[in-house]
Amino acid sequence: MRPLYIMFAAVTILIAGCSTNSASKYQTRPFFLSEEDLATHGRKSGFDRLIETDPGLTDYVVATDYQEQPPRRIAVLPFVDHGNGEYIVDKIPLSFHKSERELDRWAWTHANRVRRSVSGEIGGREFEIVPLVAVDAVLADRGIDNWNKLMSVKPEELGRWLGADAIVYGEILDYDAYWAALISAWRVSARIRIISTRDGHQIFSGASHRYSVDLSPAFDPIDIGINSVLTLISLRDLRLARTEYEVGREIVMRLPTARLNVSALQSAAIEKERSLDEESEAPTTPQQTVQLDTEARSSH
Repeated sequence: MRPLYIMFAAVTILIAGCSTNSASKYQTRPFFLSEEDLATHGRKSGFDRLIETDPGLTDYVVATDYQEQPPRRIAVLPFVDHGNGEYIVDKIPLSFHKSERELDRWAWTHANRVRRSVSGEIGGREFEIVPLVAVDAVLADRGIDNWNKLMSVKPEELGRWLGADAIVYGEILDYDAYWAALISAWRVSARIRIISTRDGHQIFSGASHRYSVDLSPAFDPIDIGINSVLTLISLRDLRLARTEYEVGREIVMRLPTARLNVSALQSAAIEKERSLDEESEAPTTPQQTVQLDTEARSSH
């Protein structure tokens, strides 16, 4: 019994020692390294679509002069929903007793959900984003309150109003649900175009079709009944929100890293920080330069 106790104590001490070494190492682990799988993490592969039973695709086109003249400040304009705002299952509208005004609000809601996803994905990149509330306030003040009016304004004029180098037009192509006993799915499709406000040429365009599918095979009548209820329950709002987010993410991930923007933002931030130090009487931190590693971003 005593040898067993000694062995257990030794293993415990060894594990504790490894844990201590690991705990102390994270405090000195360096920042600003190349990120692994930056261009592919979160991007759906063919295998992912097979496993998730998602036949949707993402298509995109990038302007040939994108890297020479990337946009710095981008405004995401209001998106338009090609549907009429109804809750549709198997192509059957289920929005009973809703007024035209209520349907308009739901169409705006559907479009704005995907718009926020696109805006958030762009804003997390090497671009400055015009806040959506600011975009909406300016357009409303100008009386631009529907898609026809928005399309009648030249990109150059919109850029001047919003102080943006580029604008994003977005359209919701599909926004509906399907249910057939053992299978259910949300389908959300969107298309965006990024247009330069300098000369009106197209910088980028992309379209993504996302199916969030719940497939529950069964052969026994009781199992078929239970699984049919489960697939129906899976058509909940949380799955829809994930589908909306994935559509925006899949499109924006195709937008290449603007290397000029990365360099410009880094240089501007360092210059501003150093100017603040020069204005202060005595720097409170040691002046040590660390080279940022942008290799992974450049290969995006």
